[in-house]
Amino acid sequence: MKRIIITASFVAVAALYAAPSAMSAEETLGNVDRGRVIYQFGKGDDVPACQGCHAPDGLGDDNVGTPRLAYQIDTYVLKQLADFAAGSRVDDTMYQMNDISKALTEQDMKDVASYVHTLKTPYIGSNLDQLRRDGAEVGDPEKGMMIVEYGAADHGVPACQSCHGFNGRSAGRMYPAVGGQNYVYLQHELTSFRNGAEAYGSSTLTADQMASKEDNQRVNDFMGQMRAVAKNLTDEDIKNVAAFLTLAKPTTPGNPRSPSRQ
Repeated sequence: MKRIIITASFVAVAALYAAPSAMSAEETLGNVDRGRVIYQFGKGDDVPACQGCHAPDGLGDDNVGTPRLAYQIDTYVLKQLADFAAGSRVDDTMYQMNDISKALTEQDMKDVASYVHTLKTPYIGSNLDQLRRDGAEVGDPEKGMMIVEYGAADHGVPACQSCHGFNGRSAGRMYPAVGGQNYVYLQHELTSFRNGAEAYGSSTLTADQMASKEDNQRVNDFMGQMRAVAKNLTDEDIKNVAAFLTLAKPTTPGNPRSPSRQ
């Protein structure tokens, strides 16, 4: 039965990605109130409250490497939950998301995705000064801005905003909002995508490849697009991009659109 639920979840996500006009910006994937209960309080014995790791306001935590979920694109969150449940994405930081996602029904996933998208938490990125004091290697936001806005043509890196939009607010429902995301999480995921690219390129993995894949090789990107970019990022590029994006506010005077379904 669990396999049927997971497969159905993939079909639902694929249908949403394939039909961008199927939902208006006012519609939601699931029930926001039910999603709030799961997020804040959990469900049964197998699904702890999401806020335990991602914080009640959805800001996540640099100390444990969890991402900001507040205002994230709901269709993207749904896909990640489905991928965790199926094993095509592995949680190699807390080692909890795979088991938790398997315990969620398809409707639970939709409800949680809808709820976190409604969290209007202010865009408060990572405290880079504190991270430096704690010994973390932190990049240069100004250098990161150049890559986000213009790319790095000298080593084959396109502008991040081509897919992730102005200041990382998302340019389409298959692409996550990354502006205001936590520095530690951004650095980790960009590195994981690069690891996945080095091992498997940008292609879809076979069942045997998935079974032998290492945990720190992320390969669940939409059409292999992130791996195609990340393979050309240097360590410095990754730190610089993460430093800029964590400070980037998706809304500015004269450019007020917030992350939303496209």
